[in-house]
Amino acid sequence: MISKNIPTVKLGIIAVSRDCFVISLSERRRGELAESCKNIGLNVYEAKTTVENERDMLKAVQEVKDAGCNALTVFLGNFGPETPETLIAKNFSGPVMYAAAAEEAGKDLINGRGDAYCGMLNCSYNLGLRKIKAYIPEYPVGTADEIAQMMADFVPVARTVLGLSNLKIITFGPRPQDFFACNAPIKPLYDIGVEIEENSELDLLVAFRSHAGDERIEQVAADMAAELGVDGNQYPSLLPKLAQYELTLLDWAEEHRGAREYVAFANKCWPAFPTEFGFEPCYVNSRLASQGIPVACEVDIYGALSEYIGTCVTQDAVTLLDINNSVPSDLFERHIAPNTNYTIQDTFMGFHCGNTPICKLSKGKLNYQIIQNRLIEKGGEPDVTRGTLEGDLAPGEITFFRLQSAADATLHSYIAQGEVLPTATGSFGGIGIFAIPEMGRFYRHVLIAKRYPHHGAVAFGHHGKALYSIFQYLGISDIAFNQPKEMRYEDENPFA
Repeated sequence: MISKNIPTVKLGIIAVSRDCFVISLSERRRGELAESCKNIGLNVYEAKTTVENERDMLKAVQEVKDAGCNALTVFLGNFGPETPETLIAKNFSGPVMYAAAAEEAGKDLINGRGDAYCGMLNCSYNLGLRKIKAYIPEYPVGTADEIAQMMADFVPVARTVLGLSNLKIITFGPRPQDFFACNAPIKPLYDIGVEIEENSELDLLVAFRSHAGDERIEQVAADMAAELGVDGNQYPSLLPKLAQYELTLLDWAEEHRGAREYVAFANKCWPAFPTEFGFEPCYVNSRLASQGIPVACEVDIYGALSEYIGTCVTQDAVTLLDINNSVPSDLFERHIAPNTNYTIQDTFMGFHCGNTPICKLSKGKLNYQIIQNRLIEKGGEPDVTRGTLEGDLAPGEITFFRLQSAADATLHSYIAQGEVLPTATGSFGGIGIFAIPEMGRFYRHVLIAKRYPHHGAVAFGHHGKALYSIFQYLGISDIAFNQPKEMRYEDENPFA
């Protein structure tokens, strides 16, 4: 599990009570909620100040801040005071979730009735009046055990929101020619609280050369060799150069993070990179991703942003892949159709030269970039084109997603859950055969129709629920997904 370069969430609970209700009802329910959180391993701080009015609100917010909380659940143990309870979110600097207590027993509906079901409506209305962002679960009313699970679901959302508010994306560019697909208007990054530092590829080369002879190179190269193993370490003599480059990026991150706690990179990697640096950077990019520091290929700024979001959600390594090529029909009929219910249009191959962490490959090896080798080395013995990490992706559940700014500087997103199939690709690079239900329609009516670039972030596991909530929290109105057959896309031909 990745722990560095992403926030640690410390969650607090503040209970609220409308003054015409019995305050002890909300306080008792708060205690039961805290106990339910403890029972599922969720560490929370239970504020002892119950909020009935604005002064209580200030006191409770200060209490959770003093306790080190950076995310918060406002719990409507009864109807709740709509002004003070919404001002909690305004005065607390981190992400806030709202949830309400369900009624408990039919025999206790006089003093034991809290009406929080009703109170949640007023709470939402007042949040809207004040334009305050808040996380509200799909059904925000429940028992202590149910709300504890809602809070557990809130944690990756809160972690991501906190991460983005302290993130700097560092780039080395510009983008390669004819890579307008990865356009990256800067203004929307600022709109969601992300900083950016853009540098020249030449700056990176100067920094790399300054690390020649760094005393740490031997140790990093040894770690690379251990990670690759005997079979995967095809070019042992290359490891010191790769180690030098890894140290260059890590040191740049430390020296340039400035006022920000977290970093991600979007770096140029061709066409000049291999000839000037003497290798391909892919394996190093994969290693940083496995440490929680995504390095997006080809100066894909919104790819780096998406990867970082995935890292915060999963606390695990992520990757960035081209939505690359269709699956040949003979391969599909021989190896996929007999074992699944997918159609060939549900499948595609996701590929990149070698940036996927080795922990997400069935078997990884250090190799060379065959496409660049054709261009630069005319298909001969690889030298400067070495440095990719090659192998088929390990089978299992995935979420393909992206947050992207369009050319008009508006933010859009998509999320599609599926899987990597346990089918050998017989191809090169870091690659896998993906299956996503109704991918063909999604490809046409989302990826093509909405003009998304060919890069998609891949989180390992099904994380659509958290990603959707994050994009909602960020104010993204267009959140596309792979719609089932019975849901027609807006631009889908009904007669096709």
